[in-house]
Amino acid sequence: MQTSHVVQTHYTDGMSFESVINNHSIILDIDEAGGGSDKGPTPKPLILSALGGCTGIDVVSILNKMHVPYSNFTIIVNGTLSDEHPKVYTHIHIKYVISLNSADQEKMMKAVNLSLDKYCGVSAMLKKVCPVTSEIIYR
Repeated sequence: MQTSHVVQTHYTDGMSFESVINNHSIILDIDEAGGGSDKGPTPKPLILSALGGCTGIDVVSILNKMHVPYSNFTIIVNGTLSDEHPKVYTHIHIKYVISLNSADQEKMMKAVNLSLDKYCGVSAMLKKVCPVTSEIIYR
C-alpha cells in the first residue's frame, strides 16, 4: 500500500502562509525587505531542515541500535543557491558534529553512510537534483 503525505497551506496575511503538517503548524514568510513580516522561515531552507531532520533521525536510530553512546549531536546543512531564477540548490553539504568515543568513529561513519545511501528519503530526492556531500566533525 502506498503512503502519501498531505500538507495544507493557507494564506494568512501579507506574504505569510501557515502550513499544517501532522497537526503541527508552521508559519512561512519572507523578510521585511522582501515585503513580508518575517514571521517564520522562508520555504527553501525548510528543505534543508527536512534533510537535517531525516538524516539525523536515521543516524540516532542506527547509533542506538549499535549501542554507541554519543552527546552534543548537531547537524549543519548548507545549501548553495543558483544565481539565476528559479533559484535552486546547486550543492548541499551536511556537517555532522558529534561527541563520541574515538573507538566508535567508524560506527558513526557507517551510520551516516547508511542514512545518506539507503534510508533518508529526503537525501535520495535531493541527490536527483544536486550533489549532496557530507563530513563528520568529532568534538
